[in-house]
Amino acid sequence: MAELIKTYDPAAVEDKWYGFWEEHGYFSADEARPGPRFAVVIPPPNVTGVLTMGHVLNNTMQDVLVRFKRMDGHVTLWLPGTDHAGIATQNVVEKQLAAEGLSRHDLGREQFEQRVWAWKERYGSTILRQLKKLGCSCDWRRERFTMDPGLSQAVREVFVRLYEQGLIYRGQRIIHWCPRCHTALSDEEAITTEGGENGSLWHIRYPAEDGGPGVVVATTRPETMLGDTGVAVHPNDVRYRDLVGRNVILPLMERPIPVIADTLVDPAFGTGAVKVTPAHDANDFDMGQRHSLSPLVIMDTEARINQQGGRYAGLDRFEARTQIVADLEAHGLLVNTEPYRVPVRRCERCNTVIEPYLSQQWFVRMTPLAQPAIAAVRDGSLRLFPERWVGVYLHWLENIRDWCISRQLWWGHRIPVWYCDDCRGATVARTDPTRCASCGSANIRQDPDVLDTWFSSWLWPFSTMGWPEQTPTLRRFYPTDTLITAADIIFFWVARMVMAGYAFMGERPFSEVCFNSIVRDLQGRKMSKSLGNSPDPLDVIANYGADALRFTIVSLAPPGEDVRYAVEKTDLGRHFANKIWNAARFVLMNVGTDPVAPLSSLTRATLTPPDRWILARLQTAIAGVRTAFDAFRFNDAALALYQFIWHEYCDWYLELSKVALSGTDAAAKHTVRSVLVNVLEQALRLLHPFMPFLTEEIWQTLPVPKTTASIMVAPYPAVDAARHDAEAETTVNQLIDAVRGVRNIRAELGIPPSAAVSVHVAADGGNDRVRALEPYMKVLGRIAAVELLGASQRPAGEPSALVEGLGEIFVALRGVVDPADVRQRLERDLAKIDKELASVEAKLGRPDFVDKAPADIVQKEQQRAVGLRERRGTLRRHWAALGEGS
Repeated sequence: MAELIKTYDPAAVEDKWYGFWEEHGYFSADEARPGPRFAVVIPPPNVTGVLTMGHVLNNTMQDVLVRFKRMDGHVTLWLPGTDHAGIATQNVVEKQLAAEGLSRHDLGREQFEQRVWAWKERYGSTILRQLKKLGCSCDWRRERFTMDPGLSQAVREVFVRLYEQGLIYRGQRIIHWCPRCHTALSDEEAITTEGGENGSLWHIRYPAEDGGPGVVVATTRPETMLGDTGVAVHPNDVRYRDLVGRNVILPLMERPIPVIADTLVDPAFGTGAVKVTPAHDANDFDMGQRHSLSPLVIMDTEARINQQGGRYAGLDRFEARTQIVADLEAHGLLVNTEPYRVPVRRCERCNTVIEPYLSQQWFVRMTPLAQPAIAAVRDGSLRLFPERWVGVYLHWLENIRDWCISRQLWWGHRIPVWYCDDCRGATVARTDPTRCASCGSANIRQDPDVLDTWFSSWLWPFSTMGWPEQTPTLRRFYPTDTLITAADIIFFWVARMVMAGYAFMGERPFSEVCFNSIVRDLQGRKMSKSLGNSPDPLDVIANYGADALRFTIVSLAPPGEDVRYAVEKTDLGRHFANKIWNAARFVLMNVGTDPVAPLSSLTRATLTPPDRWILARLQTAIAGVRTAFDAFRFNDAALALYQFIWHEYCDWYLELSKVALSGTDAAAKHTVRSVLVNVLEQALRLLHPFMPFLTEEIWQTLPVPKTTASIMVAPYPAVDAARHDAEAETTVNQLIDAVRGVRNIRAELGIPPSAAVSVHVAADGGNDRVRALEPYMKVLGRIAAVELLGASQRPAGEPSALVEGLGEIFVALRGVVDPADVRQRLERDLAKIDKELASVEAKLGRPDFVDKAPADIVQKEQQRAVGLRERRGTLRRHWAALGEGS
């Protein structure tokens, strides 16, 4: 067996073990293998993507779960792949062309598509290669791409089926139009700035046709008044009762438009009268339909005013706004302007202000598809974690609007509809037709638009497994089990996948959805390239190691709470890795290379209380980790392992083991070596899903019988109820309290670490227990002698520590420190504590602080006060004890 070098070097082991795992096929899922199965599909990153801290958290959580299930006996599939990302990818390639002085129109559609495919082949798998550096154990043989032939076939099949069912239709509707990307966007791709943006509310007078004062309307978009075909008021608004049914004159355009009454109008907004622009506002479009108001499109696809805008034609929409406001003021028709927070929508990709635009597009009727997805959550078939997302999910589905699925792009799945130039019919087909399905003419042309990227992504759980073919993979692994994803795509992707699962597979695509946290910087800002606050994960891995990053990011991510991350926090994982490495080196140096006895051969009679204690604590750790995994509380699992390995195994058991290791009892040495190695081996298996590289490297060196060639396919530890031991836990907890008590006194009184002290013990639990623990107390507390006191004996001048169930431990200071000097120092320390405590209590006594400060700050000060009072009480007792001996 190989020895461990002095210092852990992640770079020396990570590539080695990842290659080993791939070479041995440990990531691969075998459909033919019997037994329980577990399936996860990766949220496909865009082919334009590179690894971010958000990806690190999401994919580490997936890998932790997948590695756990694989070790726990499941045939495990983690299916990877990437998304073609229509707008994003087209934008990247168009920027490359622009640098060459070209546009996509210079190349033409076919050559442009070839150019994008070439870019995809060169750069499209970058993020997947980066996920390998993170340690992700995906089944890479099954890697998929949303424009693979098989997935493209699935997209066609779904489009045709929905069209045949009357759920896909083409119609004129108000859509979100991006003048920069030149395409329609779905509701979810048109992002509204939280709290709105600074703007104005303009009050404009529309004179009556008969020369009367008419009506004053309020608008945040005066440029769209060029397309007004009406003014609306609420039917119960008495202010405008006499105007309903009459005409007013549209300012600047000088054409009459009617005043209508509609319940959609909010009488409390502005003046209670609103302009109706059916071609440039979704609500206005609906009102126009109800009142037979013709829509008038007054902008082109560049968001410039078209010929319908009269003398404003050719102006950009915002230039037109400025000119129109000036002209209204010049004509005395601008009544008032007031500041207003406007709910502006922007393009998710380029941040351009979206223009509501009347356009011919393809839509999916979503209400029928939404009903099974609603029922699945209501009846518990589908569970969401954290549960607070249930309300968000249901609210969106219960108020769902039709989905605009056409995009005016060249990169993507082209809409499978062909129009006949002879009969004007439309042919919708699974395969490319050569003739019109209606008249047989060969004079047909395909719709130039492509489908929304999410139209392929919503099929991901089953299209990646070969659907519409009934493949062995689909039969074995669909439905999948768990989806781990970001909550910001709950509408884009999660809810739509649930709808698609029921519509095309007849069942849910997964049974549980776990939403991971958002990674923010220490100021609370979401990490992003634009802010420059997102470290490169590959740099972090290079400096700290993948395991350190994985363990840190998961430990910092409680469910439902954001992660506050900075690179230096990765020290948490690095220090933990080093602690484990050093512990393993200690064990190997004291155990040697000969195989140790299995735990099953060690009876209770052969085990010391510390041996039984660490085995009992191991069972508690196993139970805690498994419970945390079941609830998707990965951070709790990580912290439970940290507590057990660092604080119980390393800090205490390794030190306690030195008593037997340094002794002359061969049987005791045999036993403690077996416990040391076997507990470490199980701890490594527990930790493996979080820190796969470190655990594999150490596990391979341990002198224990192994049934597998790798830790990643070794059994995950299960609780051994026979190893629970309340008696041992009580005994060792008393020992720990005793050692801590002595250590604290040494620190508080300034006793040098090298100085051995004597202690007197007034035993509560019997002298035998003290004598049994004496060897451990001496080693861990630097104690030269332990003397038992009689029932009424209490030594003067010796500070003490109380240990519940064991007794009171007095530390003899004679010949170690000068009691008078120590007493003076304690007086100085107490004066500082009194001053600090008075300041904290004064702050907590101020109502303005307690009532107005953040709750966590108040709580922190309250805890600080409690700690100061406790420390003051301890030092006062020591001061008093020292006085007794003077």
